[in-house]
Amino acid sequence: MTYAIIIIAALILGAAVAAMLSRNLIHSALLLVGAWAGIAAFYLWAGAEFVAFAQVLVYVGAVSMVVLFAVLLTRQGATSAPVEPDSYQRAIFGFITAGGVAGVLLGAILGTPLAVQATPTPASITVKEIGIQLMGPHAAALLIVGVILTVALLGAILIAAVDKPEDPAP
Repeated sequence: MTYAIIIIAALILGAAVAAMLSRNLIHSALLLVGAWAGIAAFYLWAGAEFVAFAQVLVYVGAVSMVVLFAVLLTRQGATSAPVEPDSYQRAIFGFITAGGVAGVLLGAILGTPLAVQATPTPASITVKEIGIQLMGPHAAALLIVGVILTVALLGAILIAAVDKPEDPAP
């Protein structure tokens, strides 16, 4: 069983590193889908089948399509200026920012009391109960999230749309 988690971790890290190092945006987006699929495999390994199913539906399916649409709709033509290689100054600022974020997270983690509370075991909560909660008291939030994602996609399409100049007919 330990080999399975090592393979899953290697898949996730390999896809994420390859996505980060790729200069092609479409390849990076597709490699990101591979990393999300690896996270779903981790959830399956951990015994959280519902979360793995939600991961596949939401990230591997919906979010990856939104990312690919955004990349394809905002893609520059062949006449655009080439991308300059990153400078050392940007890399240094990136590391400083990453260190600051890591410091804030570490401070929050170390400052949080880790008292053990009595919570229901994951086996006592069924998928049916989760569905009843989502379609009952949280139905409005689910619909609002759907509307927000639809508006965001339509906004991206409108922003990326290029108006072609009309040639006056003689």
